[in-house]
Amino acid sequence: MIDIVARMVSRGGVVVLSGAGISTDSGIPDYRGPDSPPRNPITYSQFVGSATIRRRYWARSHAGWEGIASAKPNVSHRVVARLERDGYIGGIITQNVDRLHQRAGSLRVIDLHGRLDRVVCLGCEKRLDRRRLQAEIDRLNPTIRPTVAIAPDGDAEIADIDDFKVPGCGDCHGDLKPDVVFFGENVPRPRVDSAFALVDEASSLLVLGSSLAIRSAIRFVDRARERNTPIMIINRGPTRADDDCEIRLDRGLADALPLVAERV
Repeated sequence: MIDIVARMVSRGGVVVLSGAGISTDSGIPDYRGPDSPPRNPITYSQFVGSATIRRRYWARSHAGWEGIASAKPNVSHRVVARLERDGYIGGIITQNVDRLHQRAGSLRVIDLHGRLDRVVCLGCEKRLDRRRLQAEIDRLNPTIRPTVAIAPDGDAEIADIDDFKVPGCGDCHGDLKPDVVFFGENVPRPRVDSAFALVDEASSLLVLGSSLAIRSAIRFVDRARERNTPIMIINRGPTRADDDCEIRLDRGLADALPLVAERV
């Protein structure tokens, strides 16, 4: 099966659709992998509708941020970047918000669900670098520390958040939100259209480390199927498209992708 994937990749024009499974080897846990604990993330409506929930979110996210910021691209990100650089991969649609594809050297990347290294004001829509917000939160909350490990969205447990202080926008004093798509929030239409355009020009679609459990991901597989574009999946555990793909490898990406690259 590795040889078949390599043969299809060698034809070029591959578009990658990546999920959380590509970042687990960088120390960022997966929401839906076989070993993932159950989670109940904050929804968009909860975040915008409650100051208490925003305080809880920022306390936990602030504590977990360094785990995301310090993560390094792993071999899978580097293989994808090399295959892009060598002309085999035409672009990447990633569900991840960690920017590890870009840090590995990939250039044509659509951050479908946004990016955790940036913050947006819900009032004036100004965007700012996450590290600036981290520094301001540190200044306002010098004693807050995490108590357990991070989640895929940078969340971490905090024992006591009652006194946690959340800074507002420096321009309009509006509420701040990470520049990512929350559960229950729509991916911006121009971003979706760009991703569809990438799939439409693909010779094949290669799904890496995604169970395709959410609509924002599976729709690109549906689009490829509608256009009779071959679909390849490499993922540890089942996916929603297992019956609709030409090739399915149930194995870790760090094991499979270097073998694919060797044969291209």
